[in-house]
Amino acid sequence: MSFSGDIKNELARRFPDEYHCLLAELAAIIHYAGSLSGNADCGSIVVETENVALAKKYLRLIRRAFDITLSLDIRKLPSGKRNLYRIELSSEEEQQEYADGKCGRKQLVTVRDSKDGNRSECIAAESAEKRFKEEKSAGCDPGRESAGAEENRFGDAAARDIIGTDFAGDRFSRVWRETADWEKPGFKECLLEYSCCRRAFIRGAFLTSGSMSDPGKSYHFEVVCRTRQGAEELCAVMESFDIHPKIVLRKSKPVVYLKDSEVIVDILNVMGASGALMRLENVRIIKDMKNSANRQSNCDSANINKIVRAAVRQVEDIRLIERKMGFSQLPPMLREMAQIRLEHPEESLQELGTYLNPPVGKSGVNHRLKKLSEIAETLR
Repeated sequence: MSFSGDIKNELARRFPDEYHCLLAELAAIIHYAGSLSGNADCGSIVVETENVALAKKYLRLIRRAFDITLSLDIRKLPSGKRNLYRIELSSEEEQQEYADGKCGRKQLVTVRDSKDGNRSECIAAESAEKRFKEEKSAGCDPGRESAGAEENRFGDAAARDIIGTDFAGDRFSRVWRETADWEKPGFKECLLEYSCCRRAFIRGAFLTSGSMSDPGKSYHFEVVCRTRQGAEELCAVMESFDIHPKIVLRKSKPVVYLKDSEVIVDILNVMGASGALMRLENVRIIKDMKNSANRQSNCDSANINKIVRAAVRQVEDIRLIERKMGFSQLPPMLREMAQIRLEHPEESLQELGTYLNPPVGKSGVNHRLKKLSEIAETLR
């Protein structure tokens, strides 16, 4: 399985603990993989994907958040090699269930809690109320105000408008108004108010249309969006974690992408893909060790080549001096240096110094060889 597939399978098994995070992840899946028709009163929400892990997670999220059981429609793609998973939730289907007596209307309760205000959430009173009993009584996060406070970040009227509490019993309306109504003023701010919700939103977006290259070959993380607005919204959510992606058009579709390995590590941490993060870090360590070894090898090779070239040039200068004027006319120190260099053409300057009597350091050897080079240049 590809590295992207491993990440998605890991994220598909991760479910939010809080109700508002369920809504954020559902909203991302619907926003980036779904299509809407109609409105909250009469319409449909269709999610289509080729990723079976995403399809299963979407079904479970819908069931956990709204106590709705949906069917999965599996279709073969034209190529015949892959399946298309289609999940539809419509108001007509639910109305038919009510007419047939298969499900009765459920009383809804309103929960208000927030860090610095109230937040309205409609929870079905039967299984959903039991599932989120702790959330209703104490709030999702420590320090939130208890239920029943008077103030709301967007105002009580705005909260009712965003969430739609007056549609008690209509589960489709609740799904629409709590996860899909992006045009409502204040909807995005309410949905993505907390950092845990933004993490869930990024996770849902990556599950729908994200991918990552094999880190052993290159570092590239991307999410393909259907609209420029969707890409910019995803960038804004990532930027709240000090991650700054870029957008590029590919086949008329905006792509949100990251290239830096450290930033990719950060986004995996934000999404909660700890297993993939550890694999990526292991690959980075191995690649860094290999690169360091290659750099050292290249440096050593360059140094050896430099020494060889210098030695060849020095031997040529000394041979020229020997032919033109002979060593007898050289000062004793230079004569000794010339003879030692001819006897040891492959040695480094430091090693040449040990053959002199008395021994001389690297700088002294270099000084004498330069004098010989100057004499050779004069003879030329």
